[in-house]
Amino acid sequence: MHSRTRRRLAALAAATAFGAVALTGCGAADAIDAVDKALDCATVAAQVAGDVQNLQNAVSNAGNDPQGAATALDQISDHLGALGDKTDNADVTKAVDDLRKAVDNARTAADAGRTPDITPVADAAAGLTKICAPA
Repeated sequence: MHSRTRRRLAALAAATAFGAVALTGCGAADAIDAVDKALDCATVAAQVAGDVQNLQNAVSNAGNDPQGAATALDQISDHLGALGDKTDNADVTKAVDDLRKAVDNARTAADAGRTPDITPVADAAAGLTKICAPA
């Protein structure tokens, strides 16, 4: 995913959070929490979207590049580790942890020479998206 797309996604998430706060008349603490969650989610969602697409491509091309899935899984793990350290939102942290577990399970299959089932990875990424969606 291009950096311009990531910036747009972050800006959209922040604007959505600000709009939700303005419409609901939340207090200052609630407003800060909403903005923090939106920014955390935008950061995580932008990175994960690109990583999951890379994983899907790698699995599709497993016949040509058997190591590609393992490499893509390593990339997701690296990004999740860095992103998990950046967020202080409990819901986002749990979604990142769930995604990390799904990636670890897929890696076990890839390391054993099997084509990993990436459905749980996609499902966990969808769960993250659901948490990040504006209410």
